[in-house]
Amino acid sequence: MLELVFLGTAASAPSIQRGLPAQMVLYRDERFLVDCGEGTQRQILRSGLGFRRLNRVLLTHGHLDHILGLGGLISTFSRWEAVEDLEIYGARRTLDRVNDLVFGVVLRGARPPVGIDLVDVKPGVLLESPEFEVTAFSVQHRGPGCLGYRFSEKARRPFLAERAEALGVPPGPVRRDLVNGQTVTLADGRTVAPDDVLGPDRPGVSIAVTGDLGQVEDLVDAVRGVDLLVCEATYLARDREMARRFGHITAEQGAWLAREAGVRMLVFNHLSQRYRIREILGEAQPIFESTVVARDFDRFAVTRERIVMTNQQLQDDSELGDVRVDGDGGVDI
Repeated sequence: MLELVFLGTAASAPSIQRGLPAQMVLYRDERFLVDCGEGTQRQILRSGLGFRRLNRVLLTHGHLDHILGLGGLISTFSRWEAVEDLEIYGARRTLDRVNDLVFGVVLRGARPPVGIDLVDVKPGVLLESPEFEVTAFSVQHRGPGCLGYRFSEKARRPFLAERAEALGVPPGPVRRDLVNGQTVTLADGRTVAPDDVLGPDRPGVSIAVTGDLGQVEDLVDAVRGVDLLVCEATYLARDREMARRFGHITAEQGAWLAREAGVRMLVFNHLSQRYRIREILGEAQPIFESTVVARDFDRFAVTRERIVMTNQQLQDDSELGDVRVDGDGGVDI
C-alpha cells in the first residue's frame, strides 16, 4: 500500500482554506515530502504526521511557493532534533536556490544543526529497494530543471500459504527464504522451490506527482498506468491563454493526460482561488470521470483493490475552498 497526504493545495499564494504546495508520500516506514511551501511544518503538525523519520524532501522545482517552507522546517529541526540528517533532492538550479535560502539566509554561514545533503537529481531511478522505487522524470514548466516523481511498489509473487501447508513447509525462516527466491531443503530431505509456493506476479501500486506543468503531451509515458496521478489544475480552458503565458495547464489538459496514460484516479492540486471546485470537475470529468479535487489534509490510501480518501480535518461535506476571489493564481517567483 502507498499513502499520500496533501499538506498544501493552493497555487502561488495561500488562501484561508489552502496552504502552499506540499504533499507527503508514505510507504511502510519511509516518508517522502514532495515540495515544501511556506507553512508546511505547521501543516505537518496539524495532519498528525509529525517530524519523525522525515529525512527526505523531493523538490519539483525552485519557485518560492514550493521551497520557502524549508527555512522554517530546518530551523525547527535544529531545536527539536527530530532527525539527524536531511536529504533534499532536486535539479541543480533548484538546489542552488535552496542553498542560498538555507545556508545564506537561515544559517548565515553557521554550522548546520543537522546533516544536510543536497542531491542533484537527473531523470531516472532515484531510490530503489527490492520492494520499492522512486523515479524522477522531466516536466516542462518555466525554465530548466523541473521534475515530477513516481513512487512505485515493485511487482511481487504472493506466498500461497495453503500450498506451503500441503507441502509441509514450516512457518518461519524457511518460508522467508522461499519468498526471497531461494530453494530450500526440508527436514525430511525434500527440496521445495519458490515456484512451488509462489503465485504469479502481482503488480504493485504507484503514485505520480507531476509538480507544475506547462504542457502534458510529453508525459504520457512517464505516468502511464499509475494508480494515482497528482496533477495541477491552475486554470480552466476559458483562460488557456493566461495558462500558457504563466507556464501552467488547464484542468482539461490534466484530464486528457490521465485518460491517455490510463491511470486509475486523477487528483488535482495547485488550485487557483478564482475557480470553484464544481467548475474544475465540470471541465475535467467529461474527459476523465475518476477525477477529484484535493483539499488540504486529504489522505489517499492506494491498494490494488481500491483507493480510499479520508480527511479528518473536515466536519461536513461542504466544498472546501469553494470561494471566488480576485487573483490569477499563476504568478510564481
